[in-house]
Amino acid sequence: MEVFQDYALYYNAFYQDKDYMAETRQVDILLKKYGNDVRKIINFGCGTGKHDIELSKMGYCCKGIDMSPLMIEIAKDNSKKEAVKIDFSVADIRSYVPVEKCDSVISLFHVMSYQNSNGDLLAAFRAARAALDKNKGIFLFDVWYGPGVLSDKPSVRVKEAENNTHKLVRIARPVMHDDRNVVDVCYEVLVIDKESGKTKVINEVHNMRYFFKPELEFYLRESGFELIDNLDCVTLDRTNYESWTSYFIARAV
Repeated sequence: MEVFQDYALYYNAFYQDKDYMAETRQVDILLKKYGNDVRKIINFGCGTGKHDIELSKMGYCCKGIDMSPLMIEIAKDNSKKEAVKIDFSVADIRSYVPVEKCDSVISLFHVMSYQNSNGDLLAAFRAARAALDKNKGIFLFDVWYGPGVLSDKPSVRVKEAENNTHKLVRIARPVMHDDRNVVDVCYEVLVIDKESGKTKVINEVHNMRYFFKPELEFYLRESGFELIDNLDCVTLDRTNYESWTSYFIARAV
């Protein structure tokens, strides 16, 4: 299922304060710590390509895939503006078949939490495994982390942003499903034209699954991986009940 449809047009505006450079430095630290001379990376769910651009500037050879054609179009425009060469293409991470093997598959900004069913998660993990060299490749991804999510449950949030032409107001209302470990994040986005004052309303629902270490360790093992570590995304220290998001790092076996 595709999300970020109309919302993709305003994605960069809402996340203009997101520190992609700092997050990319974290990825670089983890790939150097756990990887084996990682050079070639495939990014599962690359979005608008911001992480890929920063990684390319660090010397990595990057390829980004996303199931949203609009996101890929924006990513290609972003890479041209930054004068970096990155292969961006439209593909579903659950069924992606690589043309060639890489050293690492990464998946950031909770793309794996969009895999709500066990079948979708396994398919994405197996596609990542197929893209990696045996006994060498590193799979690094982040997710909503169950202990943190349940300790500090999602609440209604309002965020304002703007671009050159529009003022934007985003209201996020969560609906939790305890039987599936899924949170429906119901977005209502008000898009206000600065010149005319006309308002357009966009409604989208993003279904986000939160995960626990034992289940991810099991599904990784079933997909041909060995879980190496999981760390708090903010501190890179051990996770705890305050960790809302966690990196998981696995090695292909």
